[in-house]
Amino acid sequence: MTEERTFKVEEVASVDAPPKAPALDKEAAGETTQRKRDYLDGFLAAKPEPMDPHGVGGDLYEAVINALKEIFDPEIPVNIYDLGLIYNVEINDGHALVTMTLTTPHCPVAESMPGEVELRVGSVPGIGDAEVNLVWDPPWSPANMSDEARLELGML
Repeated sequence: MTEERTFKVEEVASVDAPPKAPALDKEAAGETTQRKRDYLDGFLAAKPEPMDPHGVGGDLYEAVINALKEIFDPEIPVNIYDLGLIYNVEINDGHALVTMTLTTPHCPVAESMPGEVELRVGSVPGIGDAEVNLVWDPPWSPANMSDEARLELGML
């Protein structure tokens, strides 16, 4: 059994405007709603701090990273930076300190690789001398590799 529904329709000639929000009532009283203080003024007016050319993202730092990317592991066709062998690069007054590891302590290039890193980094214009700190802790793992290295080795 279905119930029949009816709707009652009422026609009106006009409708009163809804009340204004409290903030708009001030405007009607002659006050302005202009913000008294803009909290973004100081932020927007601030100039960015000059980038340290020796720090991360600086020109000299990037030149050192590019030099490291030119050194390839002889057994793996990936540069040592993307391979994740470089743990840290510090540059202070023309002196570069590179902290790195090798894939294993028994790596065939364990004796020659740190020397090559030292020569390549030392040849970057703006670097007076370079030092390599070879560490084994934390040990290298494939998780250290960049996505580009994984792609090159078919690991993605």
